[in-house]
Amino acid sequence: MENMIPGKKVLIVDGKTALLEMLNEQFQLLEEFIPSVANSGAEALMKSNKDRFEVIILDANLPDMDSSEVCRLMRSNDIRSPIIMLTESSNGENFLRPDVGANDYIIKPFRFIVLLAKMRDHIRQYEHSNYAILTIGPYSFQPGVHLLMKKNTKKKIHLTDKETAILHYLYRVGDKVVGRDVLLDEVWGYNSDVTTHTLETHIYRLRQKIEEDPSNTQILLTEPGGYRLAP
Repeated sequence: MENMIPGKKVLIVDGKTALLEMLNEQFQLLEEFIPSVANSGAEALMKSNKDRFEVIILDANLPDMDSSEVCRLMRSNDIRSPIIMLTESSNGENFLRPDVGANDYIIKPFRFIVLLAKMRDHIRQYEHSNYAILTIGPYSFQPGVHLLMKKNTKKKIHLTDKETAILHYLYRVGDKVVGRDVLLDEVWGYNSDVTTHTLETHIYRLRQKIEEDPSNTQILLTEPGGYRLAP
């Protein structure tokens, strides 16, 4: 399987218990996702406002609300995570209109592997966008605005361009170790004359900002050959 960052939260919204349970069970078999379910539009709005999900699966036929309105309300509540609609008809493109705001749709019945492929693709696009809000240790990470916010205290930490790029790249590769040369190429470019000393200086400054005890790192770890983020 493709190496993915574990523990991405997915909200599954469907009024049909059988489909909801099937999807929930399938996601629970994967370390890649942490599923949460809602069987109505109202419950979906409540959960999406309370928690942050990397992707939302929204059925086109809900028992209590129009699904297009649920999608609109999520966007108006500043939820930018990808929303994939499940629909029984071929008019799924209606959900992609700017005034509705869904990212994609899939026609039922569908194969679970097809849904997974769409989810992974949209999550990758989202993580590269300015809208992304990612989790790194105790922080919410907004690479688009170069900001970390500590979840329990709401303390804000402003990052430089390079600090943001370092964290964003390490986040995208999961808990794999990234070699110093690779990180230099990704952050400074292949033709750069920057040395590993410059990278190490940036890592040092970044740790001063994000670690409770920079001498005992818990978030940005040094490993043989490079660096990685703690899972």
